[in-house]
Amino acid sequence: MYCWVNGKVIDERDVHISPFDHGFLYGLGFFEVFRTYQGRVILLEEHFNRLCSSLNHYRISMPYTIKSIENAVFELLKRGSNKDSVFRLNVSAGTAMDSFPLQYKNPNVILFQEALPLRKRGTEKKAIWLKTRRNTPEQHTRFKSHHFGNNILARFEIDNLDTTEGFFLTSKGLVAEGVKSNIFWVRDGILYTPSLVAGIVPGITRQWVIHAAQQFGIPVVEDIFIKSDVENAYECFVTNSIEELVPISKIGRTKFLGESGPVYQRLHHAYIEEIIQTMKRG
Repeated sequence: MYCWVNGKVIDERDVHISPFDHGFLYGLGFFEVFRTYQGRVILLEEHFNRLCSSLNHYRISMPYTIKSIENAVFELLKRGSNKDSVFRLNVSAGTAMDSFPLQYKNPNVILFQEALPLRKRGTEKKAIWLKTRRNTPEQHTRFKSHHFGNNILARFEIDNLDTTEGFFLTSKGLVAEGVKSNIFWVRDGILYTPSLVAGIVPGITRQWVIHAAQQFGIPVVEDIFIKSDVENAYECFVTNSIEELVPISKIGRTKFLGESGPVYQRLHHAYIEEIIQTMKRG
């Protein structure tokens, strides 16, 4: 595999980062994960803007434009026989003379490429309530940062992430998010999802689903919830940028409609149409 490192495509075996990079020393780095469909990225602008928002918050410069990133994706695909892939755009703060500088002007920007998971689109998963609690973010909004220890601890509770998602609760027992996803559920025709005040990642696909549901006239409620709110639902599904919308069949002894859920079906079909239109636009 090849990587795009600070503007150059190099073999993954030749990628090196200084141990003095503050992404390594202090975990000061941020990332976005997305995939391609026939060489195109869905909602790339939203991913890029979310990343830049995180970087700005910590005064880390972003030396590349969204067009540069798009060209880098195309270049890596070309090197990889044009096979659609998963990409991780990672920005670490870089080295600095001071332990705590006022600004990071020379970050390390790396675009990684890896094979797409073989999991079939729309395949149901089951879910479990995690014993590990969702940690509180260091700021009002949870950024996709190098601070992923909480998710790693949660992952240890799950035998197989391909078939099972883990649902976090906060320290106060509020429903938060999945290890790899945002959570939605449906009851009486209303779509529910935890608010950002629960300390969750403002997912790109999550936001798309909220907007699409509102356009369809489906009421959407973002609020704080407890376990029983989810367990009393008819439908449940999770979202992320790689697996799209994934139906949940059950959590513990509670069963949901899974892939036959009408709200899930309508939104997932709309997301697939979004993909098709993006590919047509080129």
